[in-house]
Amino acid sequence: MMARRLSWLGQRQQVLANNVANADTPGYRARDLKALSFKKMLGGGGAKLGMAATNAGHLTGQSRKPAPGVVEKVDSHEIVISGNSVSLEEEMMKVGKTLMDYQLTINLYSKHIKMIKTALGRGN
Repeated sequence: MMARRLSWLGQRQQVLANNVANADTPGYRARDLKALSFKKMLGGGGAKLGMAATNAGHLTGQSRKPAPGVVEKVDSHEIVISGNSVSLEEEMMKVGKTLMDYQLTINLYSKHIKMIKTALGRGN
């Protein structure tokens, strides 16, 4: 789940950078990724092992595909005469939050790896 979260944060950073780059493009609408739902990730939105059937009468289970990062248009309150809806202040706040979320996830991942190494007796 941490790898999926890091991937989503990387994709979001690209979308936000694209918004900032097009801040002066006439008619450009700001975009953002749909937020990842922790509940959906636990409910099977991530990778899942398939069941092996050794007999034709066995149940096969359900296969689930991970949802790709879908880009959606964001409704902004600021639309200038040229039709551009990018607010640099909003985009910079989103970039800052994405950076903090990325650092938090990296720290959690690092702590997880250290815990595994300690459990294996390899120390820090």
